[in-house]
Amino acid sequence: MRHDRQPCAALLALLLLPGTVAAIEPLDRVSFSVGSYVSRFDTRLRADGELFDGTRVDLSRDLGLDPDGSLAFARASWRPFDRHEFGLSYFNNDVASEHRLQRDIVFDDELYQAGATVHAHYDLDAIEAYYTWWGFSSQNWALGPRLGLTLYRVDLGLGLELDVNGNPVGSDAVEDSFSGDLPAPTLGAGWRWTPAQDWRIAADAGWLNTTINRIDGTVGYGRLGVEWYPWRNAGLMLDYNYTRIHASTDRNHFTGHLNLRNSGLRLGLVLRY
Repeated sequence: MRHDRQPCAALLALLLLPGTVAAIEPLDRVSFSVGSYVSRFDTRLRADGELFDGTRVDLSRDLGLDPDGSLAFARASWRPFDRHEFGLSYFNNDVASEHRLQRDIVFDDELYQAGATVHAHYDLDAIEAYYTWWGFSSQNWALGPRLGLTLYRVDLGLGLELDVNGNPVGSDAVEDSFSGDLPAPTLGAGWRWTPAQDWRIAADAGWLNTTINRIDGTVGYGRLGVEWYPWRNAGLMLDYNYTRIHASTDRNHFTGHLNLRNSGLRLGLVLRY
């Protein structure tokens, strides 16, 4: 436990050290961000089997999975050349619940009857990589086209705990799972603006309708945030993110539909060089 506290203590000490306030440029050469992501997920999924189409399941309403949570995130960016920036970010959402079904659900050819109690587990990993060409800039702003690719790893497990009469299922338990990778590319733009000496506004947006690896999908993405730098190389960030994905798949390991909407606030510490 003591080792877990050392990085946080080091970051806190850095912020408490006296520093020289300097004018913040619109773009950083290198930047690292860590913090908490207060998010809300709204996910609907349909897992078709070989014999029947599945039921469109709302993970919150039908399975009792909490759509709200506070997650950790990490992000890094690197601008090796004046107009070229690369970035990478990651977060994970992992929730589970036991829930009594209010309606019949067909999931991967298995029928889960209304009144039965199921155990559901949902795990989402998101890794985003992007490239921005800052083709237009001045002393206090920069604007350019942005290409992003987020890889979502979605895992949903569903198991029968109690039958419709409230009896434990035991060794005859029905269990099904869905696991799939969903690539979500976007084309858009990035914008940075420094309206005051130690403040910076950041915005990114993108959209794309495409077919990749037998996945037909429409992706929309947006982010708007503010950064405050009371120290030369360290500051705080607050931004709002919104992502929406509508995808249909027809692959060996999964055939069905996925609607995923993720939105929330991120608060974190930024180290810049």
